Amino acid sequence: MPISDKRKIQLTGGSTYIVSLPIEWVREGKLAAGDTVLLTVRPDRSLLITSDQSKLKKNVRSKIDMVASEDQDENFRLLVANYLVGYDVIRIHSPGGFSAAERKYLKESARRRLIGIEIVEETRTEIILQNLLNFQDISLEKSLQSMYRIIFSMMEDSVVALREADVELAKDIIHRDNDVDKFYLLSVRQIKAALEDSTLASKIGIKDSKDCLGYRLIVKLMERIGDHVQNISNSVIQMDVGDGDNGNNDDIIEMGLLSQKLFQDSFKSVIDIDIDLANHVMRNSRMSTALGNKVIQRSEHNEKSYCFSGERQRKIIENFQRISEYSADIAEMVINMKATHIKQSFSEEAKALEQA
Repeated sequence: MPISDKRKIQLTGGSTYIVSLPIEWVREGKLAAGDTVLLTVRPDRSLLITSDQSKLKKNVRSKIDMVASEDQDENFRLLVANYLVGYDVIRIHSPGGFSAAERKYLKESARRRLIGIEIVEETRTEIILQNLLNFQDISLEKSLQSMYRIIFSMMEDSVVALREADVELAKDIIHRDNDVDKFYLLSVRQIKAALEDSTLASKIGIKDSKDCLGYRLIVKLMERIGDHVQNISNSVIQMDVGDGDNGNNDDIIEMGLLSQKLFQDSFKSVIDIDIDLANHVMRNSRMSTALGNKVIQRSEHNEKSYCFSGERQRKIIENFQRISEYSADIAEMVINMKATHIKQSFSEEAKALEQA
């Protein structure tokens, strides 16, 4: 629990104001006279004091003891948790030694889903992974842009796969979802680190730490959109061989194009913090819901007019509707973030007037 300690501002040399540092803080940080500290003025006018020395001595290593479980995902989730917290060297320990299946699963999952992670050492009982990517040199916007481009390409191809019943293209879309997960986890790692260090937040392009929650929700919504595109591709793969002989999917294709445009506009509103565009997305998302309901009702009367069975068609429509709804949620986060910036601006103007 944070401890508050009142300190008097003193004047020295006629023009320099000084405040003494708590001795406990200095000792815990292993600082001494002559060391350098960083002073960061936050948007709320509070002052953050950090030291380069303490950052260099920060523990960046962790150890994971594997748990006995039939579900291999349990141990991988522990690895992901340590990656997101910010550890750069992660040692996975198995007291009884790894089975061939456990070793293969952990190594392949790490390479497939964690950006920058490489296996640097292996023994019978340990696997040591190290992050070789300095994520601090990558802006959050760049991570989001990369994630967006992959999802958008998946959406474009999903419409083609639906129109042409292209199973191979649908399979390729599903494989690309792993790349979406990579940038999702990288973005979360960046946001978590930015919450702890306002200097880092500024370095990766987060102007106000209050925006971290908004960005965290946005990347999660984007990741969920990728999952729904994957679901649509699964429906293409699972369709019956003779499904495409009769009818067409024009209404479903129209929904796909609409949800694609909504996602595109919602992301643009994030990059530009554009309230007008965000409101446009929220209005048009209702059109997607209405169109989907209309298609479902029409198919109930004449199911043979569509290439997909009623149940599969309904799943595809629902996935497109979820994509549109998530795009609207992203747009709503942009409006909320903009309101925070306006409030902060008014607060700073009021303080400036008081000091004038």
